[in-house]
Amino acid sequence: MQTEIFERRESQVRSYCRSFPVVFERAEGSHMFDTDGRKYIDFLAGCSTLNYGHNDPDMREALIEHISNGGIAHGLDMYTTQKARFLEDFETLILKPRGMDYKVMMTGPTGTNAVEAAMKLARKVTGRRNVVSFTNGFHGVTMGALSLTGNAGKRAGAGGGPLCGATHMPFDRALGDEVDTLRHLETMFENSSSGLDAPAAFIFEPVQGEGGLNAASSEWMQGVARLANKLGALLIVDDIQSGCGRTGTYFAFEEAGIDPDMVTQAKSLSGFGLPFATLLLKPEYDIWKPAEHNGTFRGNTHAFVTARVALEKFWKDDAFAAEVRRKGAHLHERLSRIAATVPRAELRGRGMMQGINFGSGEMAGSICAAAFERGLIIETSGADDEVVKFLGPLTTPDAVLDEGLDILEAAVRDGASKTHNAAE
Repeated sequence: MQTEIFERRESQVRSYCRSFPVVFERAEGSHMFDTDGRKYIDFLAGCSTLNYGHNDPDMREALIEHISNGGIAHGLDMYTTQKARFLEDFETLILKPRGMDYKVMMTGPTGTNAVEAAMKLARKVTGRRNVVSFTNGFHGVTMGALSLTGNAGKRAGAGGGPLCGATHMPFDRALGDEVDTLRHLETMFENSSSGLDAPAAFIFEPVQGEGGLNAASSEWMQGVARLANKLGALLIVDDIQSGCGRTGTYFAFEEAGIDPDMVTQAKSLSGFGLPFATLLLKPEYDIWKPAEHNGTFRGNTHAFVTARVALEKFWKDDAFAAEVRRKGAHLHERLSRIAATVPRAELRGRGMMQGINFGSGEMAGSICAAAFERGLIIETSGADDEVVKFLGPLTTPDAVLDEGLDILEAAVRDGASKTHNAAE
């Protein structure tokens, strides 16, 4: 199948297809197949939307059964049996074992909708306007969420429109290991002449997905939580890309022991790649009036069906999370060896959300291109696309994981060589 129709009719805003210029036809587990039948190992997984792999058979069977039986596809925010079953499982398998008490707000189809809801609610609760976000953070591209996003290229998409109501502060170790950015943050808000008023909220990602896999330490997350509490601001954790098990626990902030006021979730929440985003919020902050914030597709019942199966299949105990931690340790070891072959390359991230910072977007892009030629789908992240990022399914079998990492290792040799030769 040719790509002319996409060139002729699809907007120039398309992105991933430029790195992977083939027409994909089907997918299963950790593999995708193009129209010529070529098989690719997928280390992108819908940018962490497919943590449980492509077309999980149990989710697929449940969804087909639901559709075949005339199940509701779209219910706005009406009561449905499918939504009830999802909420009951989420309460039983996720919230109660972690001692958490959150209301679940169905926001709309994507993560940026959840972030927008969080910003609005924080301002409504506190009566304040400013929201503090952090360098290299990515929270979405709608205008409110974009105001919190650091990436200059994404912000340019606003076309000069106002991106206001946000203060950007340095993320953990953003200024180097020698600068305590938490202390800097505390000092700015403790200084009555800093020009910073107490904010409505602080928002951060435990691991910055698009920002280059910068992982916040437990101490830093705990410090931001303390400061938010001290200032009477709400703490919002954006766990959209790092959540649903990606770092080895359901929520990426669990190891820090913090208690966020709000948590945004999307991407792998449906388990099957279906649009589904929520805002978890403390009950005392659930002060919305009916329909004061809504979205037409907040009732994606198909997503409720597959999300419930994902919870029951993978989160009934700690076995799956333990497997993710084991694979994450193996991934760390393999990536460390690969990084050691390139001068000044650095490992980033944690769990199964890791990558290598090559310090050059050109080199990282060359490596991803060489990997794709060999049958591996992997992408870059970071302010200058300098990080090659692993986001493969958490269910990737060990043999497939190593096969993909072998391809990456060969691509690093090839990509580094091409970059070196071009420099000469």
